[in-house]
Amino acid sequence: MSWLLTAPMMIFLLAKNGREDSEDRRSRHCPYLDTINRSVLDFDFEKLCSISLSHINAYACLVCGKYFQGRGLKSHAYIHSVQFSHHVFLNLHTLKFYCLPDNYEIIDSSLEDITYVLKPTFTKQQIANLDKQAKLSRAYDGTTYLPGIVGLNNIKANDYANAVLQALSNVPPLRNYFLEEDNYKNIKRPPGDIMFLLVQRFGELMRKLWNPRNFKAHVSPHEMLQAVVLCSKKTFQITKQGDGVDFLSWFLNALHSALGGTKKKKKTIVTDVFQGSMRIFTKKLPHPDLPAEEKEQLLHNDEYQETMVESTFMYLTLDLPTAPLYKDEKEQLIIPQVPLFNILAKFNGITEKEYKTYKENFLKRFQLTKLPPYLIFCIKRFTKNNFFVEKNPTIVNFPITNVDLREYLSEEVQAVHKNTTYDLIANIVHDGKPSEGSYRIHVLHHGTGKWYELQDLQVTDILPQMITLSEAYIQIWKRRDNDETNQQGA
Repeated sequence: MSWLLTAPMMIFLLAKNGREDSEDRRSRHCPYLDTINRSVLDFDFEKLCSISLSHINAYACLVCGKYFQGRGLKSHAYIHSVQFSHHVFLNLHTLKFYCLPDNYEIIDSSLEDITYVLKPTFTKQQIANLDKQAKLSRAYDGTTYLPGIVGLNNIKANDYANAVLQALSNVPPLRNYFLEEDNYKNIKRPPGDIMFLLVQRFGELMRKLWNPRNFKAHVSPHEMLQAVVLCSKKTFQITKQGDGVDFLSWFLNALHSALGGTKKKKKTIVTDVFQGSMRIFTKKLPHPDLPAEEKEQLLHNDEYQETMVESTFMYLTLDLPTAPLYKDEKEQLIIPQVPLFNILAKFNGITEKEYKTYKENFLKRFQLTKLPPYLIFCIKRFTKNNFFVEKNPTIVNFPITNVDLREYLSEEVQAVHKNTTYDLIANIVHDGKPSEGSYRIHVLHHGTGKWYELQDLQVTDILPQMITLSEAYIQIWKRRDNDETNQQGA
């Protein structure tokens, strides 16, 4: 029998030895694990190499927290490991750990908490239990927090966006959809479509806000907001204060269309949660300067007859009564107030409101025909004229729970719409002047039934009766379904 090895056998043995050698290197115990500094790890910022500014093949140094590109000889991560004796790195895409400059993979279960902070995941069971839990989590830095009630960094002037993102993250069906990446990762988008970035970043932000194993009790929305700047073509920025209602309107529509939704036919989670419908009755008015007889004649023309269209909505705009321009000394300290039901009367199908365009005037009235599971009110506080923006400081008096909207539906719709009662779950407030004011938000934590106020990184609990004293700007109301009982204890 010949003792000479054939070429294929030689290749097989070499490959086998190489594989065993690489497996030995993979499973080698790393002596540098105790140099990892979890307190400097922050995965909320854009995953760019700190030297080349490239996001391709980026690694995080787990000793100093900086990002570097590559791990091969002469790569930025390799050079950093030699220069500073920092040896443990994490590939931000594959979630694998490596020791440099020796370049072997580290497999150690003690590192699992780091990958979970970078990419939190939720099982169906965990998602189902989120609103039943009242347990505080302890962050690595020792602070305690309630998952979901977490501060967001104000990078420069993005509190308007923070408040809206906080509100949406506390709408359970929307949150649950985005916590599970499988729900949307296979949605087909046209080549080069950047709008899907909004979906991905919003999902990542949701998972970070609800992560029960965070290293710190706040989250930076940096990557989410960069996607907003890019996708809105700089309409909304991090460095300039924006308007909460404008941002909410754009964001919901952009999210709907990025998920493959269309204006009429194709629905998405966004329309399932927030979309209602109404009838809009419109009547053209003759020009006010015309003689009375001519006006009377015109009203018989077809052009001046009332028309009706069915329309969908994502939110309802509530108009405030005009604030008094001049106050006497006694009234100087009195802030005007209005009950919520007064400004809701716009949608009762009877109240008419005049709308002026550049050339023509119209009378309109509105009647709701479908109430969504979650109803958004936007209270119109700002009016723009040719010179400046004015803010109406009128306080809206509203109950926190048990708001019944049955009377705003037509009789035939009332018969089929069983549940018409709503409870407040989020209240966004605008404080200060129109151009330089700030935003804060009140949110209901479903697990504890308690209310919290969030303003950027500050999180405090608040009594429900204090919420109604603020200049509410955007509100989200949850419909009670199937005789749900009120858990808020308001």
